Amino acid sequence: MYIIPTMHHLPLLLSIIIAVAAPLAGAIPAQAGTHSATQVYQTTDKYPLANPGNIPAHDPNIILHDEHYYLFKGGINIPIFKSANISGPWEKLGTVLAGDSIIRKGNRARPWAPTTIERNGTFYCYYTLSARGSRNSAIGVATTTALDGSPWTDHGVVINTGTGAGSGVWPYTITNAIDASMIVDQDSGQAYLNYGSFWHDIWQVPLADDLLSVKDADKPDAVQLTFLPRVKPKPEEGSWMSFRNGFYYVWFSHGKCCNFQSGFPARGKEYSIRVGRSKSVRGPFEDKDGRSLLDGGGTVVYGSNHGVVYAPGGLGILAGNNDVSDILYYHYLNTSIGFEHAQAQLGWNYLDYEDGWPVPTEGQDATTANVAFGYGPPSWGYLASVLGVWLCMGP
Repeated sequence: MYIIPTMHHLPLLLSIIIAVAAPLAGAIPAQAGTHSATQVYQTTDKYPLANPGNIPAHDPNIILHDEHYYLFKGGINIPIFKSANISGPWEKLGTVLAGDSIIRKGNRARPWAPTTIERNGTFYCYYTLSARGSRNSAIGVATTTALDGSPWTDHGVVINTGTGAGSGVWPYTITNAIDASMIVDQDSGQAYLNYGSFWHDIWQVPLADDLLSVKDADKPDAVQLTFLPRVKPKPEEGSWMSFRNGFYYVWFSHGKCCNFQSGFPARGKEYSIRVGRSKSVRGPFEDKDGRSLLDGGGTVVYGSNHGVVYAPGGLGILAGNNDVSDILYYHYLNTSIGFEHAQAQLGWNYLDYEDGWPVPTEGQDATTANVAFGYGPPSWGYLASVLGVWLCMGP
């Protein structure tokens, strides 16, 4: 049974009508010298609409701690937000860094692509500094023992590429030190840092026990996770790794991420979210069709859809359990809002697994009726049909 919308639902209903109607009616003109709107937007319903996070975010990172979500995103000193629900509302807590990063690269005031993890009572925030479009990049790390109000300590560089200490060590000589994420081997407890973008795509190195440096600075025991051998440039970046039912899943963004004001790519060449899996944290990884990720493989899990969601990527996974589904979260461009970097929105979907492969689900109720720790939907729900596009919201 579906609830008839009331005045309480009206603002949300109007926002949905606007979000769907604008792109489908061609309200956003094509930019000069680029593909037209009908050429660019994917109107497919192969993927579900994004559940809104109700906050602008590019390359978001979310952790769940003490029954609250903590959101980290690129921006001045790495802003931190907190919410009891992944769809907000979000309260700004402050920033990771008190001022400029101690790493002298890029825009030191605006690190990006943060990834925060907790281990043994300490929180580690890995962040990126880079001169865009170059390999002159660094991954840094800051730590704290509490997310609410406790100061962070900036420890500086973990990996340099292009210039700086250690940048002459292979594979830092061919890779790009951005977009860090971390995974722990389920058997050995060894922590690994995944990183990389374009050039030679995505790599992995073991971390030292303190998680502040690479285990062997001179011989980092690096392995390559993804590669596009016959493509230039090589648009794979923003990796994440998760573990479920005996498999390690390496996720990544593929395609053009941003700067659409200078032109749209051909349809399907924008960001999409892809995955491969392996029984070993070190790979090799294959996609659903058995193609190696070192040979251009990668199963598309989520892409542009409904003429509303465009270029989803910059992703992460919130691991569930027997009672709670995994959550895929990401940034995307809502075509009714705009295509500027600062207009990217937080979106998310629950994941089901079919034959061990992740599939985003419709609506906010997904596979669980009672969801703990703020994973659940807001209290409202209804089914709406707007301009022939069905939007399914959980009751």
